[in-house]
Amino acid sequence: MPALQHSMDLLRQEMGAVLSTTLIRLIVALVLGGLIGLERQLRHKPAGLRTNMFICFGAAMYTVMSDQLAGGFGGDHTRVAAQIIPGIGFIGAGSILHARGSVSGLTTAATLFVVASVGMAAGGGLYVTAVFATVVILIALALLGRMETYFALKSIVMTYEVMGLSAEAVLSELGRILEAEKLTMQDVRAMSSDGQTRVVFGVDCPPPEQETVNIRFHESAVFSRVQSLGSTEHE
Repeated sequence: MPALQHSMDLLRQEMGAVLSTTLIRLIVALVLGGLIGLERQLRHKPAGLRTNMFICFGAAMYTVMSDQLAGGFGGDHTRVAAQIIPGIGFIGAGSILHARGSVSGLTTAATLFVVASVGMAAGGGLYVTAVFATVVILIALALLGRMETYFALKSIVMTYEVMGLSAEAVLSELGRILEAEKLTMQDVRAMSSDGQTRVVFGVDCPPPEQETVNIRFHESAVFSRVQSLGSTEHE
């Protein structure tokens, strides 16, 4: 009986140590993923707080499971964890949107990819690596994003509405102006009513070029009305 009691105590201590280590790893992954997700949420990006937390936590969970399942039943310790990379790649691909001549969502996809790597590092007990990667990611998202905006390096899609007497004349004039600026129209919609043609379209270029294009539109005698409907910033 004393021997059995001693064995039970040892087993209980070992299980407690394993569980505490596992919980610490998962909590670290949850916190680090939450920090990155919070930055995304505050900037109103598609993949926000919950998405990044879940991906980071899930990657850590699969990493822990990969090690513990292989230790308990035998096999390759990295087999389950290795499937995280193509899985996250699939999710990232779904966040990328393609339009005519432009792509958006690349930063979101890349963020999800590196957040999964943070979760894997935390799940593997590499806490310093996970924290360092999180700091680098936050710096890149916050500071570098502001630098791109400050130096007008980020491309934006501005939506314009122009009106004229005929669709042929309006589209021809738009093509002439944009061809001179080496730009193209996106998502063109033309509607005619009451003898007027209304054309709504997007132009993708950096802010300084948008200002030039806007001036050219207003200078044209073909258009009876020119209006900017809003802009969408590329990631």
